[in-house]
Amino acid sequence: MSDSPTPDSRPGDRRAGLRYHERLYVPWWWWPCAAVVVGVVGYEVKIATGHQIWSTVAYIVLAVIAVWLLWSMGRVSVSVTDDRELIAHKARLPVSVIDRAASVPASAKSAALGRQLDPAAYLMHRAWVKTMVLVVLDDPDDPTPYWLVSTRHPDRVIAALGLRDALTESGESNDSGTPSRSTGDEHDD
Repeated sequence: MSDSPTPDSRPGDRRAGLRYHERLYVPWWWWPCAAVVVGVVGYEVKIATGHQIWSTVAYIVLAVIAVWLLWSMGRVSVSVTDDRELIAHKARLPVSVIDRAASVPASAKSAALGRQLDPAAYLMHRAWVKTMVLVVLDDPDDPTPYWLVSTRHPDRVIAALGLRDALTESGESNDSGTPSRSTGDEHDD
């Protein structure tokens, strides 16, 4: 897994011109689990067909499906270009429209994706990645209030964007790890 800046990129390398790049591969232990599932289901097919010789094709078909599924799930990447543009899978976001960014720890992920999620937010979520980065937008032409992007290293993404983590800087956060929003009704007594 490559999850660091790539200053030694070769010409023609897809990662040339990136300050940060991370592939969100599935966990390594999913591959042996998939092999067990292929074996069990393939054996069930073999038993159901009366141990016909052609039933061995089921193993091959199931293996191809499992490999394709796990490979396609791990194709997603998070990148920051030299121009400080955030790329989350196929979506692009220039740093000029970013107001602030914050890391979302694993303990706050369910709240950020659950009760506090804005339906207009852009999500690039992968369940097997425990942490996320929250990027709050300041673009009057875009109704999207923020992006929530899965990443194993939110601090590196924020640093590559040339920003500081809003949560560690201000110290203000609610129980979800998302920045607190003032309603204007608070009073200092």
